[in-house]
Amino acid sequence: MGTALIGRIPILDVSPSLPGTTWVPKAFVGEVVPFEATIFREGHDAIGAALRLTSPTGNVTRIPMRLRAPGTDRWWADAHLTEPGNYSFAIEAFGDDAATWLHAADIKVAAGIDIDLVFLQGRQLFERGAADEHRPPAERELFSRLVATLGDDTESPSLRVAAAHDPAVRDALTERPIASLVTHSSEFALHVEPRHAGVGSWYEFFPRSEGAVVGKDGTYKSGTFASATKRLPAVADMGFDVLYLPPIHPIGRIGRKGPNNTLTPGPGDPGSPWAIGSSDGGHDAVHPDLGTMADFEKFVKAANKVGLDVALDLALQAAPDHPWVTEHPEWFTTLPDGTIAYAENPPKKYQDIYPLNFDNDPQGIRDEILRIVRLWISKGIRIFRVDNPHTKPVDFWEWLIDTVNAERPDVVFLAEAFTRPAMMQTLAKIGFQQSYSYFTWRNTKPELEEFFSSISHDTAAWYRPNLFVNTPDILTEYLQFGGPAAFRIRATLAATAAPLWGVYAGFELFECVARPGAEEYIDNEKYEYKPRDWDAHAAAGTTLAPYLTQLNALRAAHPALQQLRNLDVHWSDDESVLVYTKHLDGAFTGTGEADSLIVVVNTDPHSVRETTVRLDLTRLGMPADARFIVTDAITGATFDWGRDNFVRLDPFVQPAHIFHVTTVL
Repeated sequence: MGTALIGRIPILDVSPSLPGTTWVPKAFVGEVVPFEATIFREGHDAIGAALRLTSPTGNVTRIPMRLRAPGTDRWWADAHLTEPGNYSFAIEAFGDDAATWLHAADIKVAAGIDIDLVFLQGRQLFERGAADEHRPPAERELFSRLVATLGDDTESPSLRVAAAHDPAVRDALTERPIASLVTHSSEFALHVEPRHAGVGSWYEFFPRSEGAVVGKDGTYKSGTFASATKRLPAVADMGFDVLYLPPIHPIGRIGRKGPNNTLTPGPGDPGSPWAIGSSDGGHDAVHPDLGTMADFEKFVKAANKVGLDVALDLALQAAPDHPWVTEHPEWFTTLPDGTIAYAENPPKKYQDIYPLNFDNDPQGIRDEILRIVRLWISKGIRIFRVDNPHTKPVDFWEWLIDTVNAERPDVVFLAEAFTRPAMMQTLAKIGFQQSYSYFTWRNTKPELEEFFSSISHDTAAWYRPNLFVNTPDILTEYLQFGGPAAFRIRATLAATAAPLWGVYAGFELFECVARPGAEEYIDNEKYEYKPRDWDAHAAAGTTLAPYLTQLNALRAAHPALQQLRNLDVHWSDDESVLVYTKHLDGAFTGTGEADSLIVVVNTDPHSVRETTVRLDLTRLGMPADARFIVTDAITGATFDWGRDNFVRLDPFVQPAHIFHVTTVL
């Protein structure tokens, strides 16, 4: 006979987990994580379940689990994870003897069947509870009194049964059930990362554009770290807390690109920051036009002072005149004609970039990249936005992230990988704390419903999306042709659907030149300076900055918006009106009051939409027919709402409602 693989009470499909892998699921400090398992037993006797959660410091918490819905056999409990590090957890299942007896007693006493036997069984059951020395004295005394009541023949049978339904008895049994056939699952692991790995509002700008000035000959003089420092308070005032910088290293001159990726740069064209390396140095140097390393360190400190964490681009590639090319030619791919292969993504060609070949000298490359990452960490960087990680070996990233996080658990890596799902998901599983996503191309109501449900429920145990609304490479047709309403809609979606979102500078100025069939910005900042007159736009009112500020203020004020796994899609009668909620139970908000938001968005930037919104209020912890007061967090208007509600959304005025549930009537 083989060894049994299942316990006395089956416990199956435990989550959070990473199906089919040996990697560990993850969460972030402050996240509320649902733990689930499928649990059942033979026959009709009642069962119960509990989560046993062990923190990194060894504290064990037992949390009762509840059934998701009758007939599903799916049990769950939410846990608020407040410590970074490695947790472990197990699921406990048991025969719930008190629930089994009480169910039978209710039926038999009402029908006048086996009255004496029912109460004898009840007395024996609660005598077990009263004799349990692990229970508090007050609880044991409560059960002793119940034993006496159940045995009191002078009371009516219905009153004796009612005593077992007393709320105090119910609460005691919930916390410490009278159990049998106790079964435990295996121990499972869960890694909890720092809060900034899971919550953040990102803003991207090119330091060389901030403070760049044009000379009499029409060429620009680069902005510097010092001039870019002047922009920091405005970014922080909008509520952003992460400032992402494209590569700040020397830029190669061989193969340098001119405006809009042309092969004919002028003498004043700065080239692409991603074409890294020249006679001025490589990945361990700063571009001399920007300043010195000391200037960079001052910039980082200035950013930190106004509440901004600086994220630095980690682009593992080289310009043809990078020092690596002469010092380590084995790190590149040599073609049969003796030339080094430059980067290609047909039909695109990147003559200014040589990709690394990680197979010729893997240990040498690993040592060098680790040295570079450690250097920038020493300069105050703890967030790296990794350029095109899907074009490098996955095992390299697993090694690098594991090595760095073993030394510095607070360092975060964001994967900029727009590629096939298997690669994107695997990069997240092997260690990337954040990931770019398909959000930029999910624009219709059905697309967004599927995408939001997936990131918040299906993949949240390993894949943490950062919802960028735009990048220098991505100006979608939706933004090109949607006008200012499209910008407001996309910002609303990104800021409310996930705890991580990002904006590339110029978005707030509605920068968009329509280019059918092309997604890159025209006059792209990757290849030229782009100074912007922020003050002039503010004075003219042609900026979305006040709205972005409102969104980030809402994110800071509402704990529900700082969670990933709590999004639920609801319904409307219109094909373009998207409805979803973000709810956090009062046990986890820090105030004792639930935080519930209802987001209603007209995804059509071209027309007014009127429809009925239909809500499943049980997902907000309310009865299905509840009435409640909502306040629009954008306008301050209040409404009396319920399950079905009329909305009218004019994209040219207000394309979205973000309702906060203030009072349940």
